[in-house]
Amino acid sequence: MLSTLILILFSSNPALAWDQRPNSPITACADELPFGVPTGGPANSTLECREGYALQHDNAAKIAAWAAWTLPPEETIGCNPREDAFTADADLLKGSRAEPSDYARSGYDKGHMVPDADMSWSKQTSLESFLMSNMSPQLPNLNRGAWKLLEAQTRAWAWSRKHALTIYDGNIYNVGTSKTIGDDKVVVPESLFKIIIDDVTGEVLAFQFPNIDKQPTDLKPRLTSSPRSRSSPVSSFRCHLVTTRPLSLLTSGRAARPR
Repeated sequence: MLSTLILILFSSNPALAWDQRPNSPITACADELPFGVPTGGPANSTLECREGYALQHDNAAKIAAWAAWTLPPEETIGCNPREDAFTADADLLKGSRAEPSDYARSGYDKGHMVPDADMSWSKQTSLESFLMSNMSPQLPNLNRGAWKLLEAQTRAWAWSRKHALTIYDGNIYNVGTSKTIGDDKVVVPESLFKIIIDDVTGEVLAFQFPNIDKQPTDLKPRLTSSPRSRSSPVSSFRCHLVTTRPLSLLTSGRAARPR
């Protein structure tokens, strides 16, 4: 009877049903960071390299300053179903990380930095996308609206172009003044950014989204020449944004790989 109960508990709670692999050195994520590691991030932070993505976790804010991954066309359509296996990141100390319970009754979604749909090409990468280090508090209309739409659009661009795309995204916030949620005081970002780079042509799109509940799903008003902000923990990216050729029908720039 006891063994049956344990089996039921583990099968009904995916967050308890998988073993986390240890974080790898950031150098192991060279394929996910072809344009380099962003500079100017928070001092109290942890660089993480997972099987399908890299990120810099701000241990004071309990959210990622940035995340990065490369999306080749063959990984845009995965076969692993979404499991909602949200769980704390075991590579981060308790008190320096978010717990799923921090989001309970907060009014904020656990918003993915690296989307599960981009990681569904293997079970391990899909599960790792549900680590709380890969989440930030997003209001529902953003997380389920424009942010989700851009995620889907990015996969469509990679598939239709037959080019790998590299994506950098992250949170813009101020530790100490930004709103927090939960017992662990997880910082709520004022806005989020996303940079999409065509690895073949060097074309770039940069977007910035305010973390507000009422906003349109039209992506064009969210285009920006640069995601830099005095309140952003990421002050410099090793890609150069200048207006040149368009990606799809939207205005863009070009990126240069670091030499």
